[in-house]
Amino acid sequence: MDAHATNEPSESGEAGGRVPGRVWTVRLDPVGRGSTAVRVSCSRPACAEQKLPAAAAGRTAATAHLSAHLRAGAGPRPEAYCACRAGGCSAHTDPVGGDERAAAAWRCGGPVVLAVIADRAGRWWRALECCARCAAASPGARVVAAAATAGGGERPRPAAAGAAPVPAAPAVGPQFSHRLPPGVAAAGPALPAPRGPGRPVRARPQPRRVGRIGQRDVPEDLSPVALRDELVELGERFRGYQRLAEPDLALLADLHERKARALGDWADVVGDGRLRAEADRARQAAETVRRQHRHRTGQCDDGEAPGVVRVLSGAGHWERARTVLVLVRDRAPLPGPQARLLVLMLALRAARSGSGNLTGQDLDGWPLDDPVGLLGELAECGWLAVPGDVGEVIASRPESPTAFTVPSLVPGPDGPGPLSFGKNTRAKLSGWAQKVVGERKLRKRRTAAEVRLLALALAARTDPDGALGASGEGLETAALAALCAVAEGEVAGLVEELAAADWLAGAALAGGRLTGRLTERVLPLSCPLSAPPD
Repeated sequence: MDAHATNEPSESGEAGGRVPGRVWTVRLDPVGRGSTAVRVSCSRPACAEQKLPAAAAGRTAATAHLSAHLRAGAGPRPEAYCACRAGGCSAHTDPVGGDERAAAAWRCGGPVVLAVIADRAGRWWRALECCARCAAASPGARVVAAAATAGGGERPRPAAAGAAPVPAAPAVGPQFSHRLPPGVAAAGPALPAPRGPGRPVRARPQPRRVGRIGQRDVPEDLSPVALRDELVELGERFRGYQRLAEPDLALLADLHERKARALGDWADVVGDGRLRAEADRARQAAETVRRQHRHRTGQCDDGEAPGVVRVLSGAGHWERARTVLVLVRDRAPLPGPQARLLVLMLALRAARSGSGNLTGQDLDGWPLDDPVGLLGELAECGWLAVPGDVGEVIASRPESPTAFTVPSLVPGPDGPGPLSFGKNTRAKLSGWAQKVVGERKLRKRRTAAEVRLLALALAARTDPDGALGASGEGLETAALAALCAVAEGEVAGLVEELAAADWLAGAALAGGRLTGRLTERVLPLSCPLSAPPD
């Protein structure tokens, strides 16, 4: 069956009182070049387009949109003819050369079903009413519902020639599409007359949700109903958690606690000892996950090793890292991201005494287009002092580094300098910055200096779980732009590069703030905030 077929009524279908089969499509299209964002659109006019940051999120949203409509819509109608009956459909091709015998090669058969067809490349999903034979002949088609047949399974047959057509019963519930196919009148069949007052209308019982939690099916007749609904919902929540891109241990612990309570109540109702044992295991799992969450966020008890071993292990180191970033932002002598990055790395090496060592290998590892020129400009403005010519720094080897001095960081006679760090603290801060700037994926993608500055700025301002901001509320893009020495409008492009390098997950820019979280891979480089920054 062709993916782009439209529903056209056949002559035999119209003569037999049949109604057009419904067709409804959800599409996934790219937003534009140079962007990973995608657009999810629905052929139903009432559904608005959605924009998602990546194709994986778009496919998830598209399938969820399709499932929501299938749950809300009416089932297949036995009086509908195949919606795939159109030019280009291999099962309903027109007779070649007018030979009517060629049309008999394929005849629709079986009950009307509601089938879903998906593109193998994950670009579109289509639901349509068709006969069982056409659904079976369509590659990749999945039948989700079948129409109820009249008279013990007999499908309604077309009326004989000359007989008055029987009006079809109208569909109940929302339609897959409000767009009528070409050649079909907008007016539908007449509504049946209302029931007389002598025949009360019986309320149709609502179908119960079919659920499964763990390896157990939730019985449909389990009472109380609130317990059954809780078990069904918990099963759906656990399956939804497995589809998350990043782990959320606090959420998982809450789910295990709810599961323990629900299984305990279930065991009390049916008197099953195995259910009580499962409830105990769920309670133990909740405690274990809680402990893992404390380890990961640095809130572990005495004697417990933290789950995330951070490069900077203490709150004092985290605060000093942010202090260096702010100092370099305010006192950098030259404009531009490359000069800002060079000043930051040199300041960390000379933070304690105002003096440090530098080699040509160090400069080669930083994304600088003209390191000799930048060093010369820093020396000319008086911020940097090196013995001899700055060109000798490039030739220096690790066994014979070049000593340099930053006069503004040298401690004065009245007290320490602006960065009064201990020897071990200075080494840890310099090593942390070097690990971020030289991180493997940032280096392989040859990201620019401003991207690596943004990586440093984001790593220094997260919550214990890696979400940006003290409580995951995000960071102001204006402050990030000032730290990276770029315009605020350029931050979006830098964020896209970090997301492509697997640094950021769920990044979003809205209202002048950047929200998201560091990925699990780079969480050891983070410096959690204990309170929102000033």
